Amino acid sequence: MGLDTTRYEARRRIRGSVALTSILAAFAVLVVYLYPSIAESSADIDALIQAFPESVRQGLGIEAYSSIEGFVAAELYQFLWILLLGLYMAYTAGGAFAGDIESKRLYLVLATPISRARLLVEKTLALLTPLVVLNLVLPLVVFGTTILIDYPIDPAYLLAVHAVSIPYHLVCLGIGQVLSIAFSRGNTAQLGGIAIIFLLFLLDSVTAGTDYEWLGRVSPTRYVDPTEVLLEETIRIGDAVFLLAVALLLLFASLLVFQSRDV
Repeated sequence: MGLDTTRYEARRRIRGSVALTSILAAFAVLVVYLYPSIAESSADIDALIQAFPESVRQGLGIEAYSSIEGFVAAELYQFLWILLLGLYMAYTAGGAFAGDIESKRLYLVLATPISRARLLVEKTLALLTPLVVLNLVLPLVVFGTTILIDYPIDPAYLLAVHAVSIPYHLVCLGIGQVLSIAFSRGNTAQLGGIAIIFLLFLLDSVTAGTDYEWLGRVSPTRYVDPTEVLLEETIRIGDAVFLLAVALLLLFASLLVFQSRDV
């Protein structure tokens, strides 16, 4: 029967995915409900933002609080959705294989009639469980809350933010998965994934708007910008396609490592 491993692994991740979605949804509601009070002093806040160096504004995705789009992009999507969820995806993927290698469980799984390639693909599909749940629930929560406070956000561009961020999160997953297969200890792969994603985010942030901006091109965060989508209504399809290609390359790299290593 096909995708048995995917179903088994996905069921194990459902509870955690629901818990994570509940926490992020509650935070999103809180952020959006704060906006009416922020809007009253948005002119002063925007003036303060404009006083920041351009590199800081670009790096942190802070452009304007005078609109609900700019506020939500900066306070919710730029930090929570891009950075923290990216760290979570790398961390989760980091334990997918290394944990099973460390506990010798993977050896027992491979003793069954299943190829390494199929096992890799099915476990990767299961890792998408939290991403699927979050992308189904969070846009509805954010959009519904903006309607309740009478500052409705454009649902088309809200969905676009989630759509273009999926390849980015797949890249984070891919980085964690490569480490998970390369190392035999779960903690090493998980912490390594977190470190790499955070350092890449930091590299993009500190070089944005400077003479060294080209260094940030190696960071996946350079190719996803919620502020640009929500505030400027600009969608860079080419960047999303590039990130998707990188994610597939990481999947292929993890397969090569998995096929060659002794577990």
